[in-house]
Amino acid sequence: MTDLAGLFPILAESAETGMDTRVLDRLPPDLASPYHHFTRDEWAQLRADTELTLTIDDLRKLQSNHDPISLDEVAAIYLPLSRLLALYVAATQGLFKATQRFLGAVDGKVPYIIGVAGSVAVGKSTTARVLQALLTRWPNTPKVQLVTTDGFLHPNAKLLRDGLMERKGFPESYDGTALIRFLSEIKAGVHNVTAPVYSHLVYDVVPGETIVVDRPDILIVEGLNVLLPNRLSREGKEIPFVSDFFDFSVFLDGDEDLLEKWYIERFMRLRQTAFRDPRSYFRKYADIDDAEAEATARSLWRRINLVNLHENILPTRPRASLRLTKGASHRIERVALRKL
Repeated sequence: MTDLAGLFPILAESAETGMDTRVLDRLPPDLASPYHHFTRDEWAQLRADTELTLTIDDLRKLQSNHDPISLDEVAAIYLPLSRLLALYVAATQGLFKATQRFLGAVDGKVPYIIGVAGSVAVGKSTTARVLQALLTRWPNTPKVQLVTTDGFLHPNAKLLRDGLMERKGFPESYDGTALIRFLSEIKAGVHNVTAPVYSHLVYDVVPGETIVVDRPDILIVEGLNVLLPNRLSREGKEIPFVSDFFDFSVFLDGDEDLLEKWYIERFMRLRQTAFRDPRSYFRKYADIDDAEAEATARSLWRRINLVNLHENILPTRPRASLRLTKGASHRIERVALRKL
């Protein structure tokens, strides 16, 4: 709780000094921060009486084989989040209808778009799928679709031609124009908007394969760099950001040492499963010994993924509506919700 008696002298001084950084440093942390901060237990209490409708079998289908998640995690973290989002969506739907009445417009509903961002190996895919399953069960959002930005990566042939294979996952490896066009059409309420599909098995965009998004109540967009702002135009042109189209965004976080550990563990597990498929882009790693495989995974992490994390992903963390921070066991230990 903020000590208001001690706060008044600070605010009085700020009026005289113009609120410089020295004054900001003296503000209580909960007031100076743009976020409300919660422990795991504090956040879990916000579930209220929301019923858990997912079963263990449902959860097995939703989680990635390298990202453990339990029903307790769903109940403690994702049920309160789904409750909050259901409230946000209902309020947005009401505001949209009021605006339509004001404008005398009849152009139908606009999907609520949620962005899910974070590092490689932090568990974005599982989070996005669990959210989709929970939000579908709310009465005002029966149609929830999910798209990953992997499909908007340039094909490997182009990346090879442009010398960008070692920069895959960096902003320049995506077809940003196509992604912006896709989101623009979604927000405009266009029917049957298509998005390209990516295969992690062959490590490439699948030619001719698409997913169709047809005016859902909610669209979840999951990807590494979805909160990254574009570089500003020197000519003064308006350049939209991907996140301009988001109504809400989630950033999954974890200590760098944990992210590296999880990445290596995932790589080692995939050697026993997907990498053994003859079609796998990473087939060559299936038969090397464990020591060489671990060294390869560590090199890939530090040479590519860690650089992308530092240069592009972590700087977007403060832009998220909600930050979920994982501990060593993959459990969400801390939650930060942006103040309205």
